[in-house]
Amino acid sequence: MRLLSCGSILCSLLLATSVAAQKPPYVDQCNDWQGKRFSVDARIDGCTAAINSGRYRGKDLAWAYDNRGLAWYDKKDLARAIADYDQATQLDPNYAYAYNNRGIAWGDKKDYDRAVADYDNAIRINPRYASAYYNRGKAWSEKKDYDRALADYDEAIRLNPNYTYAYNERGLIWHLRGDYDRAIADYDQAINTDPNYFMPYNNRCFTRAVVGNELQKALADCNESLRLKPDGVNALNSRGLVYLKLRAFDQAITDYSAAITQDAKDADSLYGRGLAKLQSGDTAGGNADVATAKAIDPDIAALYASYRVK
Repeated sequence: MRLLSCGSILCSLLLATSVAAQKPPYVDQCNDWQGKRFSVDARIDGCTAAINSGRYRGKDLAWAYDNRGLAWYDKKDLARAIADYDQATQLDPNYAYAYNNRGIAWGDKKDYDRAVADYDNAIRINPRYASAYYNRGKAWSEKKDYDRALADYDEAIRLNPNYTYAYNERGLIWHLRGDYDRAIADYDQAINTDPNYFMPYNNRCFTRAVVGNELQKALADCNESLRLKPDGVNALNSRGLVYLKLRAFDQAITDYSAAITQDAKDADSLYGRGLAKLQSGDTAGGNADVATAKAIDPDIAALYASYRVK
């Protein structure tokens, strides 16, 4: 399946103005939690200097640990990130952002129970924290508890009606449940809130391709996704499916081949290319691709049957 899921949402605070009024230079480095001005190493150095300076206590010190945790997270050092989030929550037990950020790190480690527990704490502290509902919805989705995931996405959208990511994620669940009209409606909303975000275009393309009755609209969606992200392997795969259903087999082969170039073990694209080759008369090439795909994923034929392709 070539639906695209959004990432989790990290959050942070800037150092309180009362302390920052006489700030030393390292404060700016530590405050740059999104990495817009400083390198990740400079951010870590700045936060470490703040922590070791002796100037900060309580919530202000928690800020430095949380922001250093974000920098460690950006370096993919989840153990150090979690250790810093631990310090932040111990120093400030009501630091909703730190619980949220630690939840994301646990999610990346696939420890979804701990992730949910942290999001629970973030929401308990701030019941209007839309990103925590969204992130918890992501964790529920990973646990395949789609009812709870839907409830959290609903609440995230209620709190933030322009929450592009939440619409996209809710659309994924509707697709998985076979409710394609609702899936498309949510992708519509995601696109309306952010017309320059490539993921919902791919997802709407894929859902329309599976349904099969709006293939030209599906093609336009995949084209737009690829315009926004030219190396989008998922959109190449989705467009390959559109071309397969349009019986434009040469174009399907081209797109599937481009996807396979990025991932030689892409069973979905290998199987789709195999079907396109078979339909084009390349029996040997088609059978070879189908066999390779089945060796990688024994259930790939059943997956394509769910796409309404055999």
